[in-house]
Amino acid sequence: MEKNIAVIRGDGIGPEIVDEALKVLDKIGELYGHKFVCTDVDMGGCSIDKWGSPLTEEMLKKCVESDSVLLGAVGGDKWNHLPVDKRPEKGLLNLRAGMGVYSNNRPAKIWSQLADASPLKKSIVDKGIDFIIVRELIGGIYFGEHSTADDGNIKFSEDIMRYNENEIERIGRIGFETARKRRKQLCSVEKSNVLDCSRLWKNVMHRLAGEYPDVKLTDMLVDNCAMQIVKNPAQFDVIVTENMFGDILSDEASMITGSIGMIPSSSLGNTQCGLYEPIHGSAPDIAGKDIANPIGTILSAAMMLRYSFDMEKEADCIENAVDGVLDGGYRTSDIMPDGGEGLKQVGCSEMGSLITKYLKRND
Repeated sequence: MEKNIAVIRGDGIGPEIVDEALKVLDKIGELYGHKFVCTDVDMGGCSIDKWGSPLTEEMLKKCVESDSVLLGAVGGDKWNHLPVDKRPEKGLLNLRAGMGVYSNNRPAKIWSQLADASPLKKSIVDKGIDFIIVRELIGGIYFGEHSTADDGNIKFSEDIMRYNENEIERIGRIGFETARKRRKQLCSVEKSNVLDCSRLWKNVMHRLAGEYPDVKLTDMLVDNCAMQIVKNPAQFDVIVTENMFGDILSDEASMITGSIGMIPSSSLGNTQCGLYEPIHGSAPDIAGKDIANPIGTILSAAMMLRYSFDMEKEADCIENAVDGVLDGGYRTSDIMPDGGEGLKQVGCSEMGSLITKYLKRND
């Protein structure tokens, strides 16, 4: 099978971590008989320096016409003096809009070898942490009308949360489809005891459930969900929720896994062409020092294989290789515990090479 991938190395440590992910994809291609054709795309600060824009129309076109996009990281202090609409992050917003991606999918997984890094009690972590939050990305209160006024006596502000049935249905379907690829459990999170938007959300989700009889749907209020994520995260498989709730819950979930350097993410829309990236930033302070952790990017590539290319075995192969390397005692500096007895600290390039070496067909 041949797939075309738009590759955005970006800024800071972006080029380093993307190179390691591509190394892994090349080996997957060899093992399974695939060809991954990669096209370089400029976005972010590097695009500003080169083209005067964080994302040009030509580069956006390359992304839209690809089978999927792999992104390292964008941004840095170098460009913070620019107007907001000219900064590197604007390129990312324009890319999401141009690709029509409305679903951000962020896994929260604790690797057993890194269990001690979680802030949760061992008794909780030992039950396992392995779930995905599917967050609606371009609707809700963040994209509703915002206003601040003064009636002559006091200032007041309002922010409008608005969803229609179609917006809820499309993100709901991604939630159900994601659950189908996992353990077939979907938790719909809302605030239906207070908000009309949440009551509509709940009604649409239950209507959709009839089309997915193989997936078990449950409902949970967002405040309870926030508590349950730290009390008993093992109960969750896939969580689907609206924009603001998803923003908060996904950040909470990332912290219980111990290191943001290990966490991938995807953004999906109506097509299989998705945007895949680690959740961490460009970390310009360590750029070029070969100490960045490439695992989040490598796992993002695995997500791309699983959710955009339907390459389940290949995605498992990458995840198994990461597991094997961690079992082997290899750590980048961000996941190296104090003391680190019996462990070996490695750099970005060596970590990528080790994971590539550990890749083995699992069929």
